[in-house]
Amino acid sequence: MPTLPSKPCITCGRIITWRKKWERDWDTIRYCSDRCKKGITNLDTQIESTILELLKGKPKSTTICPSQAARLVGGEDESQWRPLMEPARAAARRLVAKGLLVITQGGRVVDPSTARGPIRLRKK
Repeated sequence: MPTLPSKPCITCGRIITWRKKWERDWDTIRYCSDRCKKGITNLDTQIESTILELLKGKPKSTTICPSQAARLVGGEDESQWRPLMEPARAAARRLVAKGLLVITQGGRVVDPSTARGPIRLRKK
């Protein structure tokens, strides 16, 4: 069976797999959902830059948790940083799509679109 084309969503970084209904429009498909069509916010870019800043100058093997970036952006109060966890994971997926990061679980690199549970981020 042939492998279907795929590409990352530009907002959340999840993988979009080709569908028959997109046959004529595949080159223009950029988002995985209506929610993602709203685009990347300033908060999203702030989280991305925070992740990169946390990893800057550290050895390649050093990993961080997305919650570290969420805490720096949202503050130490859990009610402020906890809602930023999914945006932090989405920022990490976008950085993976750009080739800047890898996402790991248990020390192994995993597919960012299918990773569930605790993840770690490290430089590529």
